[in-house]
Amino acid sequence: MSSSGVKIAYFGPRGTFTEQAALALAGAVPGEPELVPAATVPLTLAAVRGGAAVAGCVPVENSVEGAVTATMDALAVDEPLVAIAEAVLPVRFTVLVRPGLAAADVRTVASHPHAIAQVQGWLATHLPAAEQVAATSTAGAAVAVVAGTFDAAVTAPVAAAHFPLDVLAEGVADVDDAATRFLLLTRPGRLPAPTGADRTSIVVVAAAERTGVLAEMLTELALRGINLTRIESRPQKGRLGEYRFYLDFDGHIGEERVGDALAALHRRGQQLRFLGSYPKAERALPAAVGADPAGNTDADYTAANAWLTNARLGTLA
Repeated sequence: MSSSGVKIAYFGPRGTFTEQAALALAGAVPGEPELVPAATVPLTLAAVRGGAAVAGCVPVENSVEGAVTATMDALAVDEPLVAIAEAVLPVRFTVLVRPGLAAADVRTVASHPHAIAQVQGWLATHLPAAEQVAATSTAGAAVAVVAGTFDAAVTAPVAAAHFPLDVLAEGVADVDDAATRFLLLTRPGRLPAPTGADRTSIVVVAAAERTGVLAEMLTELALRGINLTRIESRPQKGRLGEYRFYLDFDGHIGEERVGDALAALHRRGQQLRFLGSYPKAERALPAAVGADPAGNTDADYTAANAWLTNARLGTLA
């Protein structure tokens, strides 16, 4: 329990992968923060926007199930929030059962539908007779097992520390390299300093009536040697045919080429929302570093801006 009153909200309940991610990211917040679960992604972010928490931890994408649309939609509206850190957790599940229950006696197994989908092979091999039941969360499934509603639950590993259940299996996953990415978000303020291995996230609304506008926006990144790592689209609520585009790309807003690209995207898009520049969970430098097209280093931008200033003043040598 924190004695400082500093709180990090996370998409709960306790015993989920998001709690594990929040534990991993807590060091990005000064002090000894207390982790506080929230029932939904919007409520997690509302706690940050309202000041009840200094930061919020939410999932943003899964390598098997794709984007977490609840997070995408919640970040695009209301008061802006910015990411200051990310975590990527391998998706390895723990199967919990009532104390003393053997695998042969398991007749029902519960979990969140996304979790069930990621362990179909294991369930077919090890619990072939068990009925699969959808729960609101992996932790909610564990609560139901404690209550006697179901025999087994597919949960995050951290759940074993929260519930009086036996571990039937650990490290369960059909896809060996499956992973989920989480963001730690705060109200806008001082950003993490560039590390050379950073990610920038934005939401941009393109002008629907202009042909090729998305290609134009992506070209602004390519011209500056910026590596696009993710693009997703979501419809604008109540506006058929108009979409928000969510972009992740290598680099930090403090870098000249990234700042220049963001300014260009601001000019071309109807709306642009900055979601943060933060250290990548995989801290190795991106492969493109040192191999970018000539003219895209900070020194190149500084020299070009100096040349332009002199040209405007008529002081070119």
